[in-house]
Amino acid sequence: MERFLRHITMLTAATTVLVMAEGYTQADRIADMQKMAQAMQDIQSGFFYNNVDIVKAGTKVLKNTIVNVRPIDSEVNNKDIYEKWLNNDLKMTHKIQKKIKKKATVLEERFADGDAIQALQEYSRIAQQCMKCHVRLRKW
Repeated sequence: MERFLRHITMLTAATTVLVMAEGYTQADRIADMQKMAQAMQDIQSGFFYNNVDIVKAGTKVLKNTIVNVRPIDSEVNNKDIYEKWLNNDLKMTHKIQKKIKKKATVLEERFADGDAIQALQEYSRIAQQCMKCHVRLRKW
């Protein structure tokens, strides 16, 4: 039985490696962007309805989704070093992800504490981080 469990564990690990090896596709990134856009809309709805649960649900989705965003396979596998450098600014991406997660947490805390004005300011700062990525990395 122990041997069987060891084989199952190794098979699971191998499957996980294969799934991760598939990488991150443009479709994955689009789906993540749509989830985050919906999360931002949900947060905004929570503000308008004065509903902390809606705000918390939106910030949760936002924080859980932002960590998935990374360069897609074609950007990672690009042979042109300059284009690769332009497309794969991972350091900047990680900074933006970290800032968005932190600001979403602060937003949630401020709104739960009844400070809607400060929560709205954090919402605006999150949107600024989103646009920073879109303008600098996605060339909008």
